[in-house]
Amino acid sequence: MAELRLGPLLRYTDGSCATVWVEASRPCTAEVRCSDGAAGTAPTFQVAGHHYALVTVTGLEPGTSPSYEVFLDGTRVWPLPGSRFPPSVIRTPGAGDAVRVTFGSCRWAAPPADGKDPVGPDALDTLATRLAADPGAERPDVLLLLGDQVYADETSEETRRRLAARRDLDEPPGAQVTDYEEYCHLYHESWLDPEVRWLLSTVPSFMIFDDHDIVDDWNTSAAWLADMRTTGWWQERLLSGLMSYWVHQHLGNLSPAELADDPTWAAVRATPDGTKALRALAEQADADSSTVRFSYRRDFGRVRVVMVDSRAARVLEENRRAMLDAGEAAWLREQALADEGAYDHLLIGTSLPWLLPHLVHDAESWDAALCAGERGDRWARFGEWLRRGADLEHWAAFPRSFADLAGLIAEAAAAPGAPASVCVLSGDVHHGYVAEATWRSGDLGIPVVQLTCSPVHNSVPLAMRIGFRIGWSAPARSLGRLLARHGRCARLPVRWRKRGGPWFGNQLMTLTLNGRSAHLRLERTGREARLDTVHERSLTG
Repeated sequence: MAELRLGPLLRYTDGSCATVWVEASRPCTAEVRCSDGAAGTAPTFQVAGHHYALVTVTGLEPGTSPSYEVFLDGTRVWPLPGSRFPPSVIRTPGAGDAVRVTFGSCRWAAPPADGKDPVGPDALDTLATRLAADPGAERPDVLLLLGDQVYADETSEETRRRLAARRDLDEPPGAQVTDYEEYCHLYHESWLDPEVRWLLSTVPSFMIFDDHDIVDDWNTSAAWLADMRTTGWWQERLLSGLMSYWVHQHLGNLSPAELADDPTWAAVRATPDGTKALRALAEQADADSSTVRFSYRRDFGRVRVVMVDSRAARVLEENRRAMLDAGEAAWLREQALADEGAYDHLLIGTSLPWLLPHLVHDAESWDAALCAGERGDRWARFGEWLRRGADLEHWAAFPRSFADLAGLIAEAAAAPGAPASVCVLSGDVHHGYVAEATWRSGDLGIPVVQLTCSPVHNSVPLAMRIGFRIGWSAPARSLGRLLARHGRCARLPVRWRKRGGPWFGNQLMTLTLNGRSAHLRLERTGREARLDTVHERSLTG
């Protein structure tokens, strides 16, 4: 009999259909049955000995929230027997409904061995506990997970024991994961957490990777990548990371129509074992990232979310360094400007913040100039050493891309039927803050804000906390200007001011978007494992 190994995860939803992802113990037919008669079935597909299904549920009605059950070969496997959680539901939006978008990043999922969590209560666990305890509580319409869903390079004690049973941890890369099977264990460790498992079964989620899904500071520079390729473990690590990402995260980001046009999805399902077809996609992405797209767009009523791949889509050669390759940049532009007047709010999701504390931004742009040879070879060597040692690889480290995004946002704001707000949603830096941008060329007439929320469950060293606080100060800005002058950095098209933060601790941000209004709330886990509001503001007047 087939058993449910992982899931269900509620992924894509709209007014009439949804997709539900599961992993089963063997080949079977997965079925989702809703309390209102909506349903869907799908056979499993196989990758590296694992069996998955992505079930498209049809027949849903807008503005309803039917509960659902999951069956494998006709046997009910969800809800779990004796579950203490309410039934999982598929909530479909109704016309004119407010849209609540909850987001965050960086969730180290390792359970504490002794029951004492060294990094404090998990924000997703805490959100799930609140929703399960109070069915009437305000719940997200969508959960955006902006990177580091798993940590391939920072494993738990239990995972290290498993790895040691498979191979010698004295050989590189030591206690980091190396192959597809080990990646699968990370997803099990993360998504079998009871609270998170239920939360992901009942709140639609969309995801994108960041560096730790592969390795810390993934794709920092061409020199970094060249060094990684000399190791005996990097190639398998990268391919396995991309393959597991495609299965566990990327598939659910796509609509049924997009899946129908996806050649890899067709190839994986066309054979008894899709491993070869999926590995070919990963190899293609490694050889030429411009041929594979992990970015995507989702519209929730009149809210447009454009999720940008700011890791795999990079151009690393110093003479044409860019956060996004030409095709990806053109795609982002097309998505942001398409359908004039069709959306009231534009949300650009990028795992890495666009606007940083001023000193951090100036240090990264200065370092990028040094690495490009602006001050000669000796400074270039120093710049590469500093770039790797200090993690200087955000948008500011790609100055042309930073300016291009500023230009795109300005163009979207000036278009007929411009949105009421533009929000750049990011994580990565293990603290939260709000920064508002203004343009040197004149007032755009709408708020443009950087909303950074991280971590969901992790920590940041005290020295970095102090550095992030100082980075916003007036003396730090003066020091940053000196660095920019030394690097002969171009004048920036935007200025920005911190409007809230920095906040440290495990946290989530929620945007409530209703018509032309936008309201922000930041919640942080407290000592009693509850979410406490620490910041709340209207973004649109």
